[in-house]
Amino acid sequence: MENSYEVEQKFRIEDLAQLETQLRSLGATPFVACEQVDTYFAHPARDFGETDEAFRLRRVGAKNFVTYKGPKIDTTTKTRREIELPLPDGVAYTVQFRLLIESLGFQAVADVSKVRRKTHVSWDDAEIEISLDDVAQVGCYAELELVVSESRVTQAKARIASLASRLGLLLSERRSYLELLLRE
Repeated sequence: MENSYEVEQKFRIEDLAQLETQLRSLGATPFVACEQVDTYFAHPARDFGETDEAFRLRRVGAKNFVTYKGPKIDTTTKTRREIELPLPDGVAYTVQFRLLIESLGFQAVADVSKVRRKTHVSWDDAEIEISLDDVAQVGCYAELELVVSESRVTQAKARIASLASRLGLLLSERRSYLELLLRE
């Protein structure tokens, strides 16, 4: 099975309502809102800040996911290998999972909380996922994302850049929400 890559660009947004109107004019699917809490962990033997990796536990309501993100592979987008696995539902399971990985030497670094409104837009023969995020202590951002095989990364980057340009999103932010939170 070929590796999956998350091809993403993120933009600081001053007026989410205006962007939402633009997206609707492009035929965006109905927005689906949820609250997400991401707990990021430090590796016991290497500095993820230096290696540009991330390991997190995500809670979306009662649903849980564990995600590893590899280093970014270019200097203009947030394109990176991503491995995400669903975990059993419920808070009790997240407590047990944390005990497990903390027993292995991982340490929680910080929680990133956000309200995410997700939609999709058909653009250049692709369904681009767009997330409008209101991140606690960080601000409002829009993320444009495609998950593709390694052989389609270049094409996905071009599609996202084209849609971003159409929406007037010009200055992308490569730092993660965790990096933005920790700089505060």
